[in-house]
Amino acid sequence: MAGTVAPQRETSQEIEVELSADPDLPWITIVWNDPINLMSYVTHVFMTVFGYEKAKAEKLMLDVHQKGRAVVSSGTRERMELDVNTLHGYGLWATLEQQT
Repeated sequence: MAGTVAPQRETSQEIEVELSADPDLPWITIVWNDPINLMSYVTHVFMTVFGYEKAKAEKLMLDVHQKGRAVVSSGTRERMELDVNTLHGYGLWATLEQQT
């Protein structure tokens, strides 16, 4: 019959997808050392943003200063994105990643 199209035979294909994010692992916010912000300012930001006591904020600030980085919060990806954006607003260098 001219003008008719034969239906295509559907085939199923197995597609292997490697997921890079494990939904069961929490996300973390990391603050990185920078040559710009004073240690007292970083401590102040940690106290203001996260409500940390001065001793905890100073310990995290010293980790940033001496080790080059510190994990300052953990939780859902959406919450860590908010924390990173907030820290950027204070001029700190922060990133998020899934905890390993």
